[in-house]
Formats: sequence, structure tokens, C-alpha cells
Amino acid sequence: MNALGKHLILELKDCDAILLDNLDFIRESMLHAASSTGATVIGDTFHKFSPQGVTGVVAIAESHLCIHTWPEYEYAAADIFTCGESFDPNDAADEIIERLKSKTPSKTELIRGILPHLTEIPTY
Repeated sequence: MNALGKHLILELKDCDAILLDNLDFIRESMLHAASSTGATVIGDTFHKFSPQGVTGVVAIAESHLCIHTWPEYEYAAADIFTCGESFDPNDAADEIIERLKSKTPSKTELIRGILPHLTEIPTY
């Protein structure tokens, strides 16, 4: 079976609430998770909500990393989508889990773009 990409959905519970509300920390963590695992960062945008919470997207040549935090619940929702095989999204997910100090993380992996006529998985 050939597919265009892999999509990881992260449920990050029991995180450090102070870290979840720190825009600079969240931005740096997401950028580091992308670049340290071999993704090619092409842009990012992040926003701090009032009274709390951060949302952000890191655009990568291979697709994206996204996050939204709820410090009041010690929770973050994140996802990593990658096309091709130039980096392993599980490595980036593990980096995010570690940095946010999630005590109860879970990952759900979806295979995207399953197309019968694909003969090989593209690399970017």
C-alpha cells in the first residue's frame, strides 16, 4: 500500500501549565521539534490568547506541525502531518511530549492519501 503521508494526532494531558501558556516556549519547542528531526521549516505563526492559551502552526516543506494549548486544563492538542519519508513524525512528537512534560500523552497515527495508482512515495 502506498500513501502520500502520515498524520499524527497528539493528545497531551497532564502537561506543565506554565509552559503551555508561554508563547515563546511553545514556538521554540515546535520549531525545534521540526528542525531537529529533519523537517525543512518554511514559516510559522503563533498567537497568545487572553487570558491564557497558545496556538501555532509551523509550516514545513513536508507539510505542518500545529498546536493549541489549554493551560487551565494542563492539556495540549497537537498534530504533525508529513508527506514523504524525509523525517519521522514520531520523533517530532516525542520531542513535543518531552518538552511539554506531558505525563499522559497519546498518539494516533493516520495514513493519508492512500491511492492505488501510486507506485512510490514521493520525497520532498
